[in-house]
Amino acid sequence: MTAGSTRILVVDDERPIRRALEVTLAKAGYTVSTAIDASEALTQSALQPPDLVILDLMLPDADGADVCRQLRDWMQAPILLISAVGEEQDKIRALDAGADDYLTKPFGIGELLARVRALLRRSEGTVSGEQVIEVGELTIDLPHRFVTAAGNEVHLTPTEFDLLKELALADGRPLTHKMLLRKVWGTGYAQEMQLLRTHMGRLRDKLEAQGVPRTSIETLTGVGYRLRG
Repeated sequence: MTAGSTRILVVDDERPIRRALEVTLAKAGYTVSTAIDASEALTQSALQPPDLVILDLMLPDADGADVCRQLRDWMQAPILLISAVGEEQDKIRALDAGADDYLTKPFGIGELLARVRALLRRSEGTVSGEQVIEVGELTIDLPHRFVTAAGNEVHLTPTEFDLLKELALADGRPLTHKMLLRKVWGTGYAQEMQLLRTHMGRLRDKLEAQGVPRTSIETLTGVGYRLRG
């Protein structure tokens, strides 16, 4: 997918911010559409699904986390939440709702574009070769980014898939918190422990819903995680 063919939906009720994001992303080569509230965002997403959504946490007609949760019911594209609120609890709420990343206003254009690129890379990422890993009842098709448990598809977001992929590629070896953060989110995320814990919890929830025990992803206290099987 080239930048020009990548569609980004910007949802923010503040016109100056919405316009600044639109211009910045368009200059970077992305195709940009905008929405001023939750209703318009949900309608646009349904009519023309975006490749990435930049979503303000505070919207006039709904809470951004609720919008994120509704989008996650059917959409797997990355979601980047932005907000002037920097409280830890608000970040947790956004991540629990299905967001892939969180930016606190004001933020630099360089940081925004870097995070957009990282999210899109995870969404589009493939592994060369025809590599399929089986761990217990889990089958992880790396080239096609497809996961099944006992034959049933497990619907994962790009971030959740990449977490499982890194654990599977480690072949039972433990991965530290910092290693997972660097491999999945990139440099500069070494201290974002809540980001890792929240996504790991969601991954475990989805696997458990398909009959995979939560303990299949083992927590190594003070160290990190490993995939058992």
